[in-house]
Formats: sequence, structure tokens, C-alpha cells
Amino acid sequence: MRVSLQQRAQSLRAQREAAHRLRRRRTVARRDGVRAEVDGAWLLECCGNDYLGLSRHPAVVAALRDGALRDGAGGVASHLVSGHAAAHEALEHALADWLQAPRALLFGSGYLANLAVLQGLLGEGDACVQDRLNHASLIDGARLAGCSLKRYPHADAGGAARQLATHPRGAALLATDGVFSMDGDRAPLRTLADVAGAHGACLYVDEAHAVGVLGDAGRGSVAAAGLGTAEAPLRLVTFGKALGSVGAAVVGDAVLVEHLAQVARPGIYTTAMPPAQAAATRAAVETARGPEGDALRLRLQANIARFRDGARARGLALMPSDTPIQPLRVGADADALAMAAALEACGYWVAAIRPPTVPEGSARLRITLNALHGDADIDGLLVALDVVRGASA
Repeated sequence: MRVSLQQRAQSLRAQREAAHRLRRRRTVARRDGVRAEVDGAWLLECCGNDYLGLSRHPAVVAALRDGALRDGAGGVASHLVSGHAAAHEALEHALADWLQAPRALLFGSGYLANLAVLQGLLGEGDACVQDRLNHASLIDGARLAGCSLKRYPHADAGGAARQLATHPRGAALLATDGVFSMDGDRAPLRTLADVAGAHGACLYVDEAHAVGVLGDAGRGSVAAAGLGTAEAPLRLVTFGKALGSVGAAVVGDAVLVEHLAQVARPGIYTTAMPPAQAAATRAAVETARGPEGDALRLRLQANIARFRDGARARGLALMPSDTPIQPLRVGADADALAMAAALEACGYWVAAIRPPTVPEGSARLRITLNALHGDADIDGLLVALDVVRGASA
């Protein structure tokens, strides 16, 4: 008898609910700085990725408004038909200039960009070697490419070398997050670049949580490691984190980026982002790379230091991270959910992250900080964490 998809979906839902893994979408009615109205309650948001607070920056909002008045609300067509507007071209040039790379190519999201890179460059007989904690889009991209997917222990450059050595023929791509989205730590990029060079592999770095935050002028983890396009030929830059916008770009070697422009299905067969959105992202880039961006990064680093110092003083065992992502490992899924709910009752919105997003037994509170959090916000969150931790002990 044929399986009913509705029955399967209902059965799987029941299993997720029993395991405390049912996902819920929360609806934000309004935002005001670092506070959000959720289900009728105003909460201090400590779970978003708007690290520099640029999503509501006056210059970014004005660029979006003015761009919509000029170019309309939609992208009209794909880039290769009639959808590639002057605003898109200007954004690509601005990204390449900022990140000191020959070329940039826009995509609708970071997920699509990762699929595009791996599917566009790899195939049967090739190898993609990845950190075990890479973003899901990198894993999915390798599987869809039909190449051999090999994963090494987290941040283990020696493990990456051993995996590359087992596949000496065909093309090879070594892919890693620059900053890991659920742990907040950095990849050992200098060592990985040496490994990639020694094995003739291309190093591809997902800079989603690093660009705008790390490196000189916010150029990301590759720049912070003292590397450039020669060592890391391709980088993913997403716009929905520190740049406060939406969309993504692949930045790097001109030959490889042009190849992706010709063959990458997630870029060819989709409507271009609205030109107004590209204009807003360009305004965010100019802010992030300038003096105001430097000041925001200094404030962000001060917030991170204040939070970690306060956590240490209270005996809160944060995971090692010097980035805005500050996870507190809890363990059991139900305990993480209970702590998140208790924090919300205190006025703080912190996400409980559970498997399969993180490994089994490592459910956590994923606390994120941004440049707009004030000292009182940080201190209040620490007090609430201390209280909630004590109540759950």
C-alpha cells in the first residue's frame, strides 16, 4: 500500500514533539532598536544576527526607500535576461573593492550561493572536504554536486589533510565556515590554506558570520587571518547578518566567478533581487567599511568582552568564542527549551538550539550580541541567566 504523505508528516511531527524538537516560528509585530514585540510582549533580542545594527541604520533604510521609488519593488527577471540593474552592478563592484578581490557575483541568499559554488565547480570524480560543523547549505551543495563528500573533525586541519590525501585525483575543494554559526569559534584558516595549497585544492570560506565583524574594515575572517584571494580563491559573503540586508555574493578569483556566472543554476534560473535591496546593501557596505563601521565594531567587541567577563564571574561556562555568537551549552533539549522560556519570562529573547542543528546531547542557548546593546542590556541578561541557571539546577 502506498504511504500517505499526510500520515507520515503527522507521525514525524509527533516524534519531534515527544523529543522536544518541534520548531516554532515567532512573529515579530514591531522592532525598536534591540527590542522586539513578540506575541504582545516587548523582549530584548539576543538571538538575531544583525551584529552592527545596520538593518535599521538611517542610510540603509533611506537607500532602500529611494531605490524602490526609482526602480520599483521587484527584480523583474533573472540577471541574464533583463534583471541585472545598475544597482546590482554597483553592489558587485563595491563588494569586490571592499574585500580586495577581482570579482563578485550576486545570489538571492547564502544558501543558494553555497549550492551554486559546489554544484558549479564539482562533479563525479571530484572531492569536497568539509569541517564537520559546516553550515547545512555546504553539506547539501556537495551532495547535490555528486562529488565525494568527506568531513573532518571540527577545526582539525590535520584531519582535512588526511581526507584530501585519500582522494588524490580529480578536482578538490576544501570548504569551511569562517566563523561557525552555532559555536561562534573561528576556523584555523592559515593552516587550512597551507593544507589546501599542499594538496592542490581550492579553499572556499563561508564568511556569513565574519564579514562586517572581523578583520580590517570588517573584511572578514580571511582578512583577519592575513590571507587573500591567492590563498582563499572563493569566499561567500551574506548580506543578512552584519550588513542588515538580504542576499549574498560569491567573491574571489575572476576565472572561477565568471565560470559560476555561466553555469550556476541557483543564479541563472531565478529572479534577481530587487534593485532597491541591492542599493540598501551597498549603503550597508559603505557604512561597514568606513569610520562608523570601525566604531560599531569597537562597541561590539566591548559588549562581547563585558558579557564574557560577567559570565566568568558568575560561573557561566560559555563555549570558547570571541565573536558575537556566545553559546551556553545546556545538554538536554527539554532543559534548553525550559531555560529559553524562563529567560523570555524575564524579558530576554534567546534561542534554544537543538539537534539536528547541533550534535546530539549539545542543545544550547545561542546568545548573540550586537553593537546596539547597552551596558545595562548586557548586565541584565547576565543576571537573568544566573537566575535561570539557578532555577534549573
